[in-house]
Amino acid sequence: MEYIDYYKILGLTKTASAEDIKKAYRKLARKYHPDLNPDDENAKKQFQQINEAHEVLSDPEKRKKYDQYGQNWKESEAYQQARNAAGAGQAGGFGGHYTSGEGGQGFDDYDFSDFFSSMFGGARGGGGAQSHRRGFRGQDIHAEFPLPLKQAFHTHKQVFTVAGKNIRITVPAGVEDGQIIKLKGHGSPGINGGPAGDLYITFIIQPDSEFQRKGDDLYATKEIPLYTAILGGEVLISTMDGQVKLKVKPETQNGHKVKLAQKGFPVYKKEGAFGDLFITYKILIPNDLTDKEKELFQELVKINPHGSK
Repeated sequence: MEYIDYYKILGLTKTASAEDIKKAYRKLARKYHPDLNPDDENAKKQFQQINEAHEVLSDPEKRKKYDQYGQNWKESEAYQQARNAAGAGQAGGFGGHYTSGEGGQGFDDYDFSDFFSSMFGGARGGGGAQSHRRGFRGQDIHAEFPLPLKQAFHTHKQVFTVAGKNIRITVPAGVEDGQIIKLKGHGSPGINGGPAGDLYITFIIQPDSEFQRKGDDLYATKEIPLYTAILGGEVLISTMDGQVKLKVKPETQNGHKVKLAQKGFPVYKKEGAFGDLFITYKILIPNDLTDKEKELFQELVKINPHGSK
């Protein structure tokens, strides 16, 4: 039975902090998780080693004992006590070994190694492999959820498919592009009775042909006839929840902006709060003028040759 370097398995040194251990474990567990490598025996073995290393190094007491004895673990009192307890009633002692190199007997499902059992306890009974087993949390799943801008305006329920499962979620009004929500327990199932992972949904808000969103405010362009811009009048403005009628002042200039308060996007998780809607007027120059219309414009030129006051 050989010494296993748990730090080396996680790509760390003895000076690694608890946060370093957590980050290394998450990275490697995600890489070698059986759900992502279903037919890869090497990945399964790597995953077993990673979990065993994390079991020891993430526990202050186990890590202290491991660091204290290191490669001299065979001489430690803890080892002797664990060996005597595990070997009671078993002829021939431990029936196999696991090494960090090639060869040796691997895990049975997600059993920990004989090295682990010897140092930290766990038994191999008189007829087989009754070794330390632990349930592992399932893999988290990350998924993107494309959502048209107008659908993000109202709270609603929607079904989408991830990892072959249909999941019904509530889309909150005002959700932003890139925003992430967590659905606890909707990730991959746990192993050996462990809890399921979580599902993280990233909303991808798709561009809209009519409105542009900036924070909770909306921006839109409204085309108005030249004569309305000159003489004034009324226009219908589209908003996210219907149309409103606006008065256009005489001599309105191209590019003029108006603000419709509280007609923008709903503020996320603030009931009744909305941003503003900003409208930019774009004046349409008429096409295909009749001869009469051209004559009238020419008369205007005679009155005001430069087109200004």
